[in-house]
Amino acid sequence: MDARLVRVVLLLAAVLSLGANYRTRNFMVSAATPQLARQVGDEAERFRRELAVDWLGRELPPWPAPCPIRVKVAPNMGAGGATSFTFSNGFPSDWQMEVFGSEERVLDSVLPHEVMHTVFATHFRQPLPRWADEGACTTVEHASERDKHSQLLIRFLTTGKGIAFNRMFAMKQYPPEMLPLYAQGYSVARYLVEQGGKRKYVEFVGEGLRTNNWNAAIRKHYAYKDLSELQLRWVAWVGEGSPPLDADVFVSSVDEVKDYSAMSPDDGSTPARPGALVDVPARSAGQTVQPPPAPNQARELAPVAPVGSPSGSTGRSWYAEQRDRARQSQTPRTAARYFRGAKGDIGGG
Repeated sequence: MDARLVRVVLLLAAVLSLGANYRTRNFMVSAATPQLARQVGDEAERFRRELAVDWLGRELPPWPAPCPIRVKVAPNMGAGGATSFTFSNGFPSDWQMEVFGSEERVLDSVLPHEVMHTVFATHFRQPLPRWADEGACTTVEHASERDKHSQLLIRFLTTGKGIAFNRMFAMKQYPPEMLPLYAQGYSVARYLVEQGGKRKYVEFVGEGLRTNNWNAAIRKHYAYKDLSELQLRWVAWVGEGSPPLDADVFVSSVDEVKDYSAMSPDDGSTPARPGALVDVPARSAGQTVQPPPAPNQARELAPVAPVGSPSGSTGRSWYAEQRDRARQSQTPRTAARYFRGAKGDIGGG
């Protein structure tokens, strides 16, 4: 076999090893089959269009260059994704996206989550605080994925792994332990969106980015005095099971907030849900991004405290039962005990 034929064979083998490619106006998809590549590409365009209209009130202009998407699917593969890009002259470029998992989870959770990152990057043109970015992106996942975050949130808050709002709102890098940030960010984003809608959330985040004064931004857009009051109200809402905000069970008095961590069993472990969706942050030009731990490194999630008391289900929220126990014990505790840091570090400043 002459050298030219060898080169042709090697090139063909390299092309075939990449699977199928499919190009849309804003994405270039590489997948195992033409059908999957087309499906992911068409869905990515649909999510890009619909999410932008939903959150921004308008479609985004086309990108100068397409965003590559590498797709890996397998029936029992944990779901996850990674999106990175650089900001050049205030505009994102050098897109890289990877999505993986079962075909179902890739299409209904991972892909919209990752595309949402690109929508926010295009709109804000700068890195967002991690809670605001991941929190909003998690709201567009399938309900089964969102529920996992809600279950984890209970565990984190009752084992002292909550993140004080004054620190969480300033985070532009992932903390060493990421899952509390994901769970708490999702819950706070949902809490704010339910009070004013998605476009108000975008306006609030934009105000905070422009001024770097989140206390003033929360006061202007949601009428909370500061982050401390927001945190207290949010804890009360989570304590009632995170109901719709127009529901009768919503707790409006921060005086009812108690610390339930002392009443929750803690085995000292840090739970992580299998198949947790993971991302990498946007990177500045020339900055190397180290991706978070892969989903297959996560341990099985320990059972979350069941609804009702340990002796049996009563049909009431677990948090409501713990609140009543705290009242009966007449041992006052503050919401600050939910969070890491010094006593009283609950989001002021």
